[in-house]
Amino acid sequence: MFSIGEFKGNPVINLKRSEDDRYGFSFGLSKAKLLLEHIEDVRKFVAEHDKEKPKGSPEQS
Repeated sequence: MFSIGEFKGNPVINLKRSEDDRYGFSFGLSKAKLLLEHIEDVRKFVAEHDKEKPKGSPEQS
């Protein structure tokens, strides 16, 4: 889930896994643009380092 807020007069996006998530995070437009420029790098990073098994994989029972 997400919400749009403001920090020191600038827009920020707040990301959380759920309404009860205490450890969500926020970032502004500059970091959002940087993230979009490198989204494929982020995807590769997750794929290489995610310890969870993909859903439906044979290893998952």
